[in-house]
Amino acid sequence: MRRFFATLAGRTVLVTAATAVVAVIITALVALPIAVRSANNAARAELVEKSALAVELLATERPAARERIAGRLRQDGIDVYLIRRGVVDRPGLPERVITQVASGAVVDTRGVVAGRAALIAGRPLRGNDSGVVLTREAVSGTAARVLSGVWFALLAGLIGGVGAGALLAHFTARPLRQAALAAGRLSAGDRSVRLAVRPPAEAAELAEALNRLGAALQISEGRERDFLLSVSHELRTPLATLRGYAEALADGVVSGDGTARAGATMLAEADRLDRLISDLLVLSRLEAADLPVTLAEVDLAGLVAAAGEAWAPRCEPDGPRLSVDLPGGPVPVETDPGRIRQVVDGLCENALRVIPAGAPLVLAVRAGERGGVVEVRDGGPGLTDDDLAVAFQRGALQQRYRHVRKTGSGLGLALAARLVARLGGTIEAGHAPEGGAMFTVTLPYPTRTSR
Repeated sequence: MRRFFATLAGRTVLVTAATAVVAVIITALVALPIAVRSANNAARAELVEKSALAVELLATERPAARERIAGRLRQDGIDVYLIRRGVVDRPGLPERVITQVASGAVVDTRGVVAGRAALIAGRPLRGNDSGVVLTREAVSGTAARVLSGVWFALLAGLIGGVGAGALLAHFTARPLRQAALAAGRLSAGDRSVRLAVRPPAEAAELAEALNRLGAALQISEGRERDFLLSVSHELRTPLATLRGYAEALADGVVSGDGTARAGATMLAEADRLDRLISDLLVLSRLEAADLPVTLAEVDLAGLVAAAGEAWAPRCEPDGPRLSVDLPGGPVPVETDPGRIRQVVDGLCENALRVIPAGAPLVLAVRAGERGGVVEVRDGGPGLTDDDLAVAFQRGALQQRYRHVRKTGSGLGLALAARLVARLGGTIEAGHAPEGGAMFTVTLPYPTRTSR
């Protein structure tokens, strides 16, 4: 029982039953005074009517008939008092009533007769100082009378409240129970779960939210699977190269000058693996908000100039035409220089992978309205408008172009986007005037030099 009332259904039943009981009691307490007043008014009217009739009968009948009339009235709960020459035939009447009737006045009032509250109706008889007074006990409301009168209604209200509560609990708790079951199936890995969207509005909103969550998880896990397949492919390629050369060296197939070339190839492939693993580690730490960054005032123009000098040897003599476009003065920004250099190097690495020899590769810096701006532009095959919408999603472009042109692991742009966001900046992909792709990084100015 305790467990039942700990549920939403149990509490709904309890609240509705308590509400029904309280409503019945309040209704009874409010209605009782009205009922008492109505009963007294009806009794008073009847008493006045009978007093007029009793006066007529008592005035004409003999004493035996009078006693018979008085007996019939007493059977109806009415007491009869006769007043002769200002004196009542038995005690109990208030003195003021005796005086009024003896003086010829008609009396219709309430008072205390023989120690009890009573309705009083009196009329004078023909003759001096004579009259008849009828009294009846007044209706009163007490706690016992209230309880004795409303216990059946209270029981009916309680039963009705429990029934209504059970019905309400059923319709209220059923969508929640279905949502809980759906959430359990989602957590168990079933992404095909969908709920029927039905009223009330709150239940429909909950069902729609769970349906959207299931769809989002389905899409996300699909992308995650594709990404893992891409990463596993990227890992296998250098590993296969390393394995092949290692087996050749172990079998003595490679010797002499070939040993040096084999070692250089193996070193390059190991570096490639190291970069891929480093990118995965940095990306996971960024998503967990666990990557430390050290913000400082940095001259963006000087940082990009140094990056251009580092990349110049890789662009000669058969690579792209590298140019660095710098403003006339420094562009101070507030950022982590190591992380921004990592972003610039990643964007340059992506560009070198796809642009042909002799095509332009431009590193540009300028002062923007919201912060310092770095642009990496190239004259390569570029990106379509659809590509721009998913450019910073992990593995999205790699999946599209892995069978069309040379691609990387699919981590570079996603890593760059998360690094720039962590540093408080923005990154955008677009079309370069040189004909290829353009990536624009905006970094905030220092607080003291805010523009």
